[in-house]
Amino acid sequence: MYAPAPEEKADDETRTFKCRYCGGSIVYSPDQRRLTCPYCGGTQEIAAEEVGQQAAEFEFTLETMEQARYGWGRERKELVCESCGATVAVAPDVLTSVCAFCGSNRVHARDVTGDMLRPSALIPFTVGRDRLQPLIVAWLGQGWMHPPELRSVRALRELTGIYLPFWTFDADIRADWKAEVGTERVERYRANGEWRTRVVIDWHWRSGRVHVPIDDHLVPGTTHASRVILEKVSPFNLRALVTYDPAYLAGWQAKGYDVLLEDAWQRGRRDMRAKAKRACYADTGSSHVRNFRMQVDFSDEQWRYILLPVYMAAYTFEGRTFQVMVNGQTGQVAGQKPVAWARVWLAIAVMLSPGACLGLLGLLTLPIGGIGVVGLILGATLFVLGLIGTFVVLRQAQESEAV
Repeated sequence: MYAPAPEEKADDETRTFKCRYCGGSIVYSPDQRRLTCPYCGGTQEIAAEEVGQQAAEFEFTLETMEQARYGWGRERKELVCESCGATVAVAPDVLTSVCAFCGSNRVHARDVTGDMLRPSALIPFTVGRDRLQPLIVAWLGQGWMHPPELRSVRALRELTGIYLPFWTFDADIRADWKAEVGTERVERYRANGEWRTRVVIDWHWRSGRVHVPIDDHLVPGTTHASRVILEKVSPFNLRALVTYDPAYLAGWQAKGYDVLLEDAWQRGRRDMRAKAKRACYADTGSSHVRNFRMQVDFSDEQWRYILLPVYMAAYTFEGRTFQVMVNGQTGQVAGQKPVAWARVWLAIAVMLSPGACLGLLGLLTLPIGGIGVVGLILGATLFVLGLIGTFVVLRQAQESEAV
């Protein structure tokens, strides 16, 4: 049997953005905070409301999920990276792209499935592209241990603006704790015929209850962006949240979430438990705590799905891939920078050499008497200071590369 194909229900909220004056594609401008036509200069306002931290929040109920909106609310396609698997939503007329997460140009386009939740709010880009280069140059100039050739890497001059997904969670936490809490006291005692003092810790069982309200705890909604780097470019001012309007995505990429709500909530709960534990330890009023126990109750749990603005680039240097990000709201820069290890080892040698040489000289002149002893003590002191400096330099170098 044959029958007419069922009519597809059109999404009234899905639309493209064209200039009302010349018909060209318009994009969101961070500098003007409105839609701008790159061809004729025409502008259009965006009808979004600034709601800040009062943006809509949702409870963990089936009814909430059934009433949720899905898709981006505008015509978009997805670019999928064949190297790292990252997927970003772009305008339909974008032909090629380089993956901002791994730097690969092996990407292919596909239709948007539309089965993902729609964000309820976002923070628009406020840092324009023209401000990126001074910020990147200043960031590259920080630290002496990096190769000068890094300044000529092309990818660092072509950062991609992406709205990254985040989940925010609210909860009301009440934590009951019980532990042995130690109180210090000083006592006198006699030894070898002399009176001395010592610190004694008296242990007592104590218990208490703390109230920890959690408001807008952020959990990244993607595993493709380094969480460590995201923490370094934070914070974002959530008071600048506006209701989601697809117009803010015009001319920009957007990353859909690959961390599901349930998984993000479990990670958020772990973070909140850690915060409650710190509050309980503070409630003990002592730095001496043992046999600690805690029971945590969560109530009034709410969530929302938002987008936050980040410029990203993945660049390759000497066969290794590094990632850099710029906060699209504040301009804070963070990322990985390769280390010129020859410089590091030379600096370590310079720090250790004076102590080693002076100590050796003191050791050789020990038969002379006081001069050798002084040289040996000074050498040992300088060598210890050099070891401390070596530890600090190596730690900074490792943190710069490994994020």
